[in-house]
Amino acid sequence: MAQPATSDSNVLTTLDDRVPTAFYWQLTLLATLGGFLFGYDTSNIGSALNFVPYHLHGLALGYLVSGASLGAAAGAILAGPISDHFGRKKLLVVDAGIYAVGAILSAVTPDAAVLLVARTLIGLAIGADSAIATAYIAEYAPKNRRGSLTMLQQWMITVGILISYIVALIIFSAFPGSAATVGWRLVLGLGAVPALIGLALRTQMPESPRWLLRHGRYEDVQKAMAALGTEASMEDVKRAATVIEQVEGGSREQRRQAWTPGVRRALIVVSVFFIFQQITGINVPLYYGPHLLGPIFSGAHATLVQTTVAGVEVTSIMTAVNVASTYLGFRWIDKFGRRKLSMGGYTGMIVFALVAAAGLTLTHGTFRLVVIMIGLDFFIASFAIGVGGTGWTLQGEVFPTAVRGQAAAFCAMIDWLANFALIEVFPVSQNAISLSGVLVVFAGLAALAIVFIWKFLPETKNLPVEEIIGLFEHKQTTLPEAA
Repeated sequence: MAQPATSDSNVLTTLDDRVPTAFYWQLTLLATLGGFLFGYDTSNIGSALNFVPYHLHGLALGYLVSGASLGAAAGAILAGPISDHFGRKKLLVVDAGIYAVGAILSAVTPDAAVLLVARTLIGLAIGADSAIATAYIAEYAPKNRRGSLTMLQQWMITVGILISYIVALIIFSAFPGSAATVGWRLVLGLGAVPALIGLALRTQMPESPRWLLRHGRYEDVQKAMAALGTEASMEDVKRAATVIEQVEGGSREQRRQAWTPGVRRALIVVSVFFIFQQITGINVPLYYGPHLLGPIFSGAHATLVQTTVAGVEVTSIMTAVNVASTYLGFRWIDKFGRRKLSMGGYTGMIVFALVAAAGLTLTHGTFRLVVIMIGLDFFIASFAIGVGGTGWTLQGEVFPTAVRGQAAAFCAMIDWLANFALIEVFPVSQNAISLSGVLVVFAGLAALAIVFIWKFLPETKNLPVEEIIGLFEHKQTTLPEAA
């Protein structure tokens, strides 16, 4: 039943103060379906790689693994102005369609060229979705549950990764003889199923009320608020529009001026947070897990399928830890705040990266396997609790509505470029300084991340999104202005 607004309220205060209903959680899960596909479609290539029959080498092989990340960078930066102009909902609907096309092409590909194109298409959808989903959620989420709701993006990513490895494990274990023919195609193509479901369901989503307010579509604001379960009179809507105009400006010139020093400073802080999120190494065990760990855990005389299955089994355990630990982050982000949670997460990453490195270099036999698994599992858990979801939460909440799409898209692009760089550089780094050496480097980078957060990231929990940018405006001497 719709809840009537009070006489002194406006749409913004109603959105900020509501208790999330079941519909809020359903809507957020639908908005973050792209996160699930993001996780599934970026990690499934790790399971399929040993069986793709096109004998790719060098840059082509690197692009097969990381091309989705590069495509995601392009998709993210394109998504910003498109979503600010046409709306969040329309872009989310189109993204689901692109996901489906890319997955189907991957499954039926006749040659390497089509497969690389398909991976790039998937990347475009991943980038656009990652740029817009948290911005969309932040624009309807209550202020005291915004962190939890936007954290669902990261949780869905982890679930997608886990499901991709479970699917691969089932297919390769049940039908080992078809792994090099139909098996790898199924692993890649099954991502089309949730994409097509999302394509149908996302058409029923309400548009972001804040985006509608920003574009003067007041009757549509009332419809969106009704879909969210609350009544909004035209007076409530107009009062909210007045607030947004006072905070962000209404004219085209004022919208251009929305890129204030504080907004640019927020852009720098969130972008650097995303860079640290990637270069501290989380995707190495998740993307390269079957390749790296299969030979360690399968034994010297295992077949290719047995080695792949062993690697997928171990990586599945790590991704299950990722899913469970992200739930703790979801529970704690609005309790402890973004700063404490992320600094604690990076501290854990330092400790357990060093534990895994020690296991690789100083131990032997079964004890070696146990230490490596403890190190990698808790390294992933630390990231999932404190770092992964925090970045997506900040991306959605720290920018004003007028430029939220563009700013969030830029940050997502930076995240994906950093992801691409890590995946491309890792094999070279491993050959140069060994896997244990790379883990020590990751620990050092995590220490730098803690220093950066402590010095430059303000706490944003429980604040209306219209007020958060003021935290960055008040720090004008802290960071240099963006050029």
